[in-house]
Amino acid sequence: MAKFKALLFDLDGTLVDSEHFHWNTWNELLAESNVRLEYEDFLKNYAGIPLPGNAVRLKELYEIESPIELLISRKEDLTVERLKTSIIELMPHVQDTLDFFLSKGVTMALVTASKRPDVDEMFKKNGLTKYFSLLITRSDVVNSKPDPESYNLAVEKLGLQKSECLVFEDTLNGLRAAKAAGLTCFAIQGNEEDHLKLAAADQIFLNFQVAKQYLIDNELI
Repeated sequence: MAKFKALLFDLDGTLVDSEHFHWNTWNELLAESNVRLEYEDFLKNYAGIPLPGNAVRLKELYEIESPIELLISRKEDLTVERLKTSIIELMPHVQDTLDFFLSKGVTMALVTASKRPDVDEMFKKNGLTKYFSLLITRSDVVNSKPDPESYNLAVEKLGLQKSECLVFEDTLNGLRAAKAAGLTCFAIQGNEEDHLKLAAADQIFLNFQVAKQYLIDNELI
């Protein structure tokens, strides 16, 4: 395997521990329809799926009366509003890992199914802006993950070959997007029960500390 010139990161669940936040905002909205999602159900069936897909699924499953466009827009507005007053921590070892890659001059890009306002707020809270030379969000594409469009666009804008890019993802949807784009993808997933469904990843690691050491030991950066 040749050395990678660029590292492409997912955001939610990969760089930032935002799944509880999204679960809470969904439940705040769904309470109006007397619906509540259990956290394990959310992680299993909704984490890593772009907002429009989750909105369609929830509307159909729980027969929510709101038009789908209204449900999506209200979730977007609530997300932006709650982000202003919420603390969302980085995932384990992310800070040290990003600092290391930055010190080595490795190009880093963000490829996320979140919309640009959400990304901007999370970056502002966690000081992530300095690490990334490119941001591809759901606002920049027609088809979000698991469609490969966002990853194809990122590679095109970076001006690199796909063999020179490495993706970090934590969910099956993200993994499918990366592999459909023809990219090498490492899964970072602390829940070992999820490793089986991520078997298509080129490597699976429990955290970024282990993944970083693997890249160093194998001289991949």
